[in-house]
Amino acid sequence: MLASLRNVSRRALRPSAPAPASRLLHPVPAVAALRQRNTLSFTTFAPDSPLTTRSTVIQLLNNIGSKREVERYLSRFTSVQSQQFAVIKVGGAIITEHLASLASSLSFLNHVGLFPVVVHGAGPQLNKMLEAAGVEPQFEDGIRVTDGKTLALARQLFLDENLKLVEALERLGVRARPITAGVFQADYLDRAKYDLVGKITKVDKRPIEAAIQAGCLPILTSTAETIEGQLLNVNADIAAGELARELHPLKIVYLSEKGGLFNGESGEKISIINLDEEYDDFMSQSWCKYGTRLKIKEIKTLLDDLPRSSSVAIIATEDLQKELFTDTGAGTLIRRGNRLTAKTSVSEFEDKARLTEVLGHAKDDPAGYMNFLQKTPFKAYADDPLEALAIVLPARNDSESPIMDVFVSTKAGWLGNVADNVFNSIKKEYPRLVWTVKQGDEQLSWHFDKAQGSFNHQGKVLFWYGFEGAGEVQELIGNFIARPEVYGLGATVTGIQQQARAFSTHNRPTVWSTPRQRVIGRRGFASTTNPNPPLGKANGTNDKSSKVALIGARGYTGQALISLINSHPHLDLTHVSSRELAGKKLEGYTKGGKEIVYQNLTVEDIRRMEDHGEVDCWVMALPNGVCKPFVDAVEASGGGKSVIVDLSADYRFDDKWTYGLPELNDRSALSKATRISNPGCYATAAQIAIAPLVPFLGGEPTAFGVSGYSGAGTKPSPKNDVKQLTDNLMPYSLTDHIHEREISRRLGVSVSFIPHVAVWFQGIHHTINIPLNKAMTSREIRNLYQDRYAGEKLIKVVGEAPLVKNISGKHGLEVGGFGVHSSGKRVVICATIDNLLKGAATQCLQNMNLALGYSEYEGIPMK
Repeated sequence: MLASLRNVSRRALRPSAPAPASRLLHPVPAVAALRQRNTLSFTTFAPDSPLTTRSTVIQLLNNIGSKREVERYLSRFTSVQSQQFAVIKVGGAIITEHLASLASSLSFLNHVGLFPVVVHGAGPQLNKMLEAAGVEPQFEDGIRVTDGKTLALARQLFLDENLKLVEALERLGVRARPITAGVFQADYLDRAKYDLVGKITKVDKRPIEAAIQAGCLPILTSTAETIEGQLLNVNADIAAGELARELHPLKIVYLSEKGGLFNGESGEKISIINLDEEYDDFMSQSWCKYGTRLKIKEIKTLLDDLPRSSSVAIIATEDLQKELFTDTGAGTLIRRGNRLTAKTSVSEFEDKARLTEVLGHAKDDPAGYMNFLQKTPFKAYADDPLEALAIVLPARNDSESPIMDVFVSTKAGWLGNVADNVFNSIKKEYPRLVWTVKQGDEQLSWHFDKAQGSFNHQGKVLFWYGFEGAGEVQELIGNFIARPEVYGLGATVTGIQQQARAFSTHNRPTVWSTPRQRVIGRRGFASTTNPNPPLGKANGTNDKSSKVALIGARGYTGQALISLINSHPHLDLTHVSSRELAGKKLEGYTKGGKEIVYQNLTVEDIRRMEDHGEVDCWVMALPNGVCKPFVDAVEASGGGKSVIVDLSADYRFDDKWTYGLPELNDRSALSKATRISNPGCYATAAQIAIAPLVPFLGGEPTAFGVSGYSGAGTKPSPKNDVKQLTDNLMPYSLTDHIHEREISRRLGVSVSFIPHVAVWFQGIHHTINIPLNKAMTSREIRNLYQDRYAGEKLIKVVGEAPLVKNISGKHGLEVGGFGVHSSGKRVVICATIDNLLKGAATQCLQNMNLALGYSEYEGIPMK
């Protein structure tokens, strides 16, 4: 670790600017130490001094995202008064259920020299206490009616809960001061209606300043007093908001058990809301109602009263450090952001130098392009600081389409969703659009999400939306091949992965990304030089249904695939074959209301069906070594034009077949393939877990894998005998397992693999020991994985070792752990995957979608 610390850039440890004269407090020890001269040595501090620079930076680097984020900490959090760092509202349920996690997170903040102001409630505890006392809680308009007896109970409860948090902090070596009165002054909200409930009229910050001056974290209760001294109950959210209005903190944090706000339709967590641009849109959504609507409205009212640099985060307790110190964030970030503008002339841009600078990241000759814009109709979309800029050239006549000639964004623009807002503004105005991006661009996955379809040609990717029917798309692709210069091939997009997001600050330097030389693991696109490509082969352009036959539908994987096809908008299951189940009705398939009966299809049946074009895609879900006669039957019919996806291992080592692991292989090859070998479940997880480190291997990786017993199939054996597996862990095929050969062949390096089976039903866990050829830190390795799999919808990179119970029944894969040996030259990576889904059926559906011309994730539940 000391070696890695010595590599921290001098710029990262540059002394901060002197504190303003108005600062009320002296810098805390850690901050003061960081302001020493550039030549300070980490090794000169005593290891038992907890607030020395050495221990602080070690802890910081172990908990945040990168050296760049350390710089952000130095430049932002040491430039404000200590009490202006953050106001954190803690709900009563958090203290009850997550006290240890809360205390740990607050302790970390304090040990890096920060003093958040904490205000807590105790609603759930009060409800229980009232019930125990025989008092029924009363609410009016969501506000607790507080009579004298209720207030007496509440006062004692607040004192107890406050002391509980203070004591938890002090056990961790953090000085904390309980502040249960003297900060909030209030009047009665409505005495007749709510009784002893207060409306805060004044905040006295002196007790808070005194606590911080003494080196203590201030822990406040959400009670107030009238000017006469009468105690009043106030809502903790309101108390936190009024505190923020007085202190103007960088962050207002609401700790929530849910960990954020969620889209009521998709169920997905809302990562970021830029109020100036998105508030009206959110309020117009049918799902945005009740508590979510009220929360967004209240936060907007609060932020309207605060500096633009302030923001609100709604997060889970365990994500507090991640939210405050990393770009990716953790919960829902809400900020005012920057309002977008649209311009139709260069003269409307006030800062021409900034415009030229931004265009320089999109065009080789920005000055010449500025001259071009002076003579050409265009519409430019951007935010005020030009974090993101798009330039659209309108169609010259009815037969042409508008072209997005420039789309460029800073990292801050990507991280803050400014790029998304710019694109959404364009889409509102232009019902159809065409644009191109270089094939190696980092943001391809983002463009695939925005586009209706795409087409790859000579290192450029053509994107479009708003085109109706295959004929229009085919004409567009033909024109693109014939005249590529028309489609804005000079446009480039810079930035980093769209999922991450930035802090709410507007005074940081502009940083532009450099595209990686090698981009692997992005969403795919069709690749062909044929001016008249076959319809349905450009990714996402096939709007016709495809007929699917499943050979070997009895097993667990077959059942999982049937369920996926049942909800797929374009796949129709027409035949299922199983010798054991022949004549029985297929259960679990309801599409179209038709009844499907299991058949025992012979080789002759398959040849005949292929001759008559009855099937578009054959899925072979057969045991190893059984598939070949059926494949031969398809190919015997005029060369076999249908797609075949084989779930067995029979063709995984055949170079004539395309290996179907989209996240690590060329998706354009899969989009053209008619013979696809579906990877093994163990092999998929191991390859994903090892691939980013292949250039850094210092020896042979060893994968210790454990699978649920569904991986042993339905045929009875000791490996799926629950009695045998109970209180047991069963190793098998200790050497030369077929997945060991598959992993090694596909990664191009030797990998040892030791499989086991356990008593749970489905899900796999890999623990993989990887020797390294140089010393690396856990953060450096995690960054490699985050960059490699950025934009991959079915791969999640996590910090902790992932758990089987969290992946079972899910369609993705999780990789994490990143435990580095003290030498820095050995890392342990963990990966989990559902062997029946992403390890088999889900991956099969990805491959089918690509080969048949549908969107890769069509029919795959993404929640």
